[in-house]
Amino acid sequence: MGQCYGKNISVVVEDDTILGAGDPPRTPSTSAAGNGAVSVSSVNNTAHSSSNSPWTSPFPHGTGTTPLPPGISPSPARSTPRRFFRRPFPPPSPAKHIKASLVKRFGTPKPKEGPIPEDGAEVERPLDKTFGYSKNFETKYELGREIGRGHFGHTCSAKAKKGEIKGHLVAVKIISKAKMTTAISIEDVRREVKILKALSGHQNLVKFYDACEDANNVYIVMELCEGGELLDRILSRGGRYTEEDAKVIVVQILNVVAFCHLQGVVHRDLKPENFLFTSRDEDAPMKLIDFGLSDFIRPDERLNDIVGSAYYVAPEVLHRSYSTEADIWSIGVITYILLCGSRPFWARTESGIFRAVLRADPNFDDSPWPVVSPEAKDFVKRLLNKDHRKRMTAAQALTHPWLRDKNCPLPLDFLIYKLVKSYLRATPFKRAALKALSKSLTEDELVYLRTQYRLLEPHKDGCVSLENFKMALVRNATDSMKESRVPDIINTMEQLSHRKMDFEEFCAAAISTHQLETLEKWEQIASTAFEYFEQEGNRVISVEELAREMNLGPTAYSILNDWIRSSDGKLSFLGYTKFLHGVTLRSPNTRQQSSA
Repeated sequence: MGQCYGKNISVVVEDDTILGAGDPPRTPSTSAAGNGAVSVSSVNNTAHSSSNSPWTSPFPHGTGTTPLPPGISPSPARSTPRRFFRRPFPPPSPAKHIKASLVKRFGTPKPKEGPIPEDGAEVERPLDKTFGYSKNFETKYELGREIGRGHFGHTCSAKAKKGEIKGHLVAVKIISKAKMTTAISIEDVRREVKILKALSGHQNLVKFYDACEDANNVYIVMELCEGGELLDRILSRGGRYTEEDAKVIVVQILNVVAFCHLQGVVHRDLKPENFLFTSRDEDAPMKLIDFGLSDFIRPDERLNDIVGSAYYVAPEVLHRSYSTEADIWSIGVITYILLCGSRPFWARTESGIFRAVLRADPNFDDSPWPVVSPEAKDFVKRLLNKDHRKRMTAAQALTHPWLRDKNCPLPLDFLIYKLVKSYLRATPFKRAALKALSKSLTEDELVYLRTQYRLLEPHKDGCVSLENFKMALVRNATDSMKESRVPDIINTMEQLSHRKMDFEEFCAAAISTHQLETLEKWEQIASTAFEYFEQEGNRVISVEELAREMNLGPTAYSILNDWIRSSDGKLSFLGYTKFLHGVTLRSPNTRQQSSA
């Protein structure tokens, strides 16, 4: 089962560089699909890690020596910015919340101590560790050598004795029941098997074969991937990939993650250790593994439990309110590492890493970034935006100019369903504003929208109806989609059952203002859009009506008054852009609440 423990790397990584000249070689390892935390023996590994810490620190403890080679000075990205410590007392460490979350999920390391309950006293019920899986593991599989070890168990190769895969080598993830000390940890195993079974079949997702159990263990039988981890490949290349080679990796990652997100599954632990190559061949495909921390997520749901791996965790995860966009952030971190060999957020302590994730910006100034293409830098920046609403989805990222020449099949994006639902519920005034915005889109933005429209398979008249949206989901459905209740959103789009939508209106419905605001040409797009809005949609509007349009109360009147022109009572350019964006309100009960 996957968990938050970092992997012990066989070299002491002493700065933010994954591997540099002069580093000792990394001990080779063979990884198997589904191993949550493969432990590799280290060479003179002096890395310090607290026994209670959920993150393994790769840095020497208390040595007092510089982590950089002689003559090399640290770059600005290799130290925690000083502005973090201007306060006399630093803010509470997110690490405390993560450690508390781990204890809740995995249990305390030792049994609780206390007096023996007297007669009549309430006794804690034992945990039910029966899963209903097949009990005949030994008759079906012959275990081989161990190929990985994690916190909850280990992974072995095995040979199938029976069934369709008789004679084939497989990977068996063996999870110890003795280490399942909480109801949450037991449910994690059930959910991991359910997700693997539901999603198995995608070309970049590890195949699931079987699940068995006995009195001591749960056995998850999967495809054996003998090509090693993506992390090993990065190290073998001296710490980074060329842009062209990185594209091949990133396309595979985005494809499988887009598939998971469409089914309503968020992985929550994307990192190079969880992508395995099927063979040692240079062009071998990759497989995503380890769904031990994954979860089903409903269309408008936000998760709040803190899980993941320190260097790859998204800001909103630390804020305890996140969805599938957290996986996109992790992909941004992986892409950053592929292109430059360094982590975008680095510090010597867990708390320092989390503060960097929350507050620091990735460094795009040091080598090799000056020679990296502008498209690649823009791609990474749009994944590592701290505002989750402004990040591209996995399907959108596949249409980004940096990847557009890869000519890979593009997946259906569930985001269009959520945006179209909001559009159908919007007022005529808001729809007019969005239609004006859609007319100002450039060809780059239209590539994604045209792709999604084609995937809906429009009628002969070129329009789409509710039936098109339904059938597109059916074509992509797995059992996990039902579990996450993704089809439920169709019930909120009933207005389309009585009419059709052409491509022009679809563009208005399926664009995200938040994402457009990240573009360098946003000002130009907005200015052009406002010209269309002036011609076709702008009208006299009172402060009270504008407040109702944005679901705001009388306290917002003073702000909204500045958005309306005194000369004619219509929205100004500022008012138009603010109206599209919506207002973010802060209250004691919620961290952020968007009105639009």
